[in-house]
Amino acid sequence: MKIKLSLLAISIFTLISCKEEKQNKTEETQVSETVTPEEKKLEFENKAHELVYNMTQKIGDYNKLLDKKDVVFTYTYQTPDNKTNVSTEKYMFDGELSYGHYTQHERTMPNLEGEIEQGYDGKEYWLKHNGEIVTDTLALKKVAFNRPTNYYWFTMMQKLMDPSVNYEYVKEQTIDSTAYDVVKISFDAEDKKPRDIYQVYINKDTKLVDQFLFTVADYNKMTPSLMQLEYTEVDVFLIPSKRRYKASNWDAEVTDKPWVTANWTDIKFDNNLTKADFQK
Repeated sequence: MKIKLSLLAISIFTLISCKEEKQNKTEETQVSETVTPEEKKLEFENKAHELVYNMTQKIGDYNKLLDKKDVVFTYTYQTPDNKTNVSTEKYMFDGELSYGHYTQHERTMPNLEGEIEQGYDGKEYWLKHNGEIVTDTLALKKVAFNRPTNYYWFTMMQKLMDPSVNYEYVKEQTIDSTAYDVVKISFDAEDKKPRDIYQVYINKDTKLVDQFLFTVADYNKMTPSLMQLEYTEVDVFLIPSKRRYKASNWDAEVTDKPWVTANWTDIKFDNNLTKADFQK
């Protein structure tokens, strides 16, 4: 009789233990399923990486761009000699698709009179002149520079969190009574081609990039230019929509030459664009 009672007690204890263990595992699973990747603690490479991350949280990161799916805006680019480009830009964030319809292009392919369209559909770059396909190799090479460059300028702040980016804290610097954290941005390169270098000036108070130095490696221009920014609130984002740049040095000292201006207006997200909108 004692043996039977002992076996019964053991069975009950084992059953309770198994039930508690199963319940604990279920609770752990439920907790892990409710924690999104964004909520997991991000490990920063260094102070510079953390500063850039905090900036993206202030302006709206790339995940928020993906949530909005696409954007349409007017891009007006003007050089000191008053030569102007005016284009309607369309981007799809998933796949980085890009389209530009130029109604004025005194700086981009000025030899083509009339309207031009440029596109990247995820596989190839293409060009149309007054509705006709252009197959000229030199012209398409310019499209292969313009499309990703325009897309990158619009998404640059968010894409500073890309895995290929390297971060280096340079210094603290005060410019016109504004205190900045200065961060050098470089990029991994699988080939031996030179890559652009950026130096961003993060405002200590606002956490925004007020200005940055940049190179244009594709054209072997490794002496920097200084880009200054003004932000516009659009939807859930702070967009650096007013921009101007000119030649500089790595101390952000500019020349006395006039500025080039590049402004984005009529910015609208989530326009129900499809991949067909980016095909020639």
